[in-house]
Amino acid sequence: MTKGRDSDDGPERTADGHHVVIDGRRWRATDPSIPDTFRQELVDELMSARRAVKASEPDARRRVDDAKTALGELGIPWWEERSGEDFDERIAAAIRTLVRKRAESSICPSDVARTVGGESWRTLMPDVRRVAAELADDEQVVVTQKGAAVSIRDARGPVRIVRGPAL
Repeated sequence: MTKGRDSDDGPERTADGHHVVIDGRRWRATDPSIPDTFRQELVDELMSARRAVKASEPDARRRVDDAKTALGELGIPWWEERSGEDFDERIAAAIRTLVRKRAESSICPSDVARTVGGESWRTLMPDVRRVAAELADDEQVVVTQKGAAVSIRDARGPVRIVRGPAL
């Protein structure tokens, strides 16, 4: 077992860095490739969702699961290949978590790609757009362009994603 990057940098880590050890229990570590600003947004939403669980709010556990999946702490391990249906779920969880966190604003598909894609985030843009289209079909999100709702499948150029009525 090793400490994090610095000895004051959080809990003890396993030698491979994939897990943290807290009170003798091993837990999957957060994906270290998530940029700090997005990681903080995901952690803020996770903490809000945990408070919602304590208050017995509806859908609170789903919010916790989404945030932990987006952080790489649940679902497909972040150190494994980034493709397939399991990875689509991480993309969807990141979209849902970020639009919840930015309830009064919107997110860019590249925010999601950067969150889940590490240095190769650009290659994930078609996958992020595809998953966003599926979430839009379920009314979990609304995709906009210049302030108007659009189909992300047909839209060319920059789009934004906002929370939908079913989320």
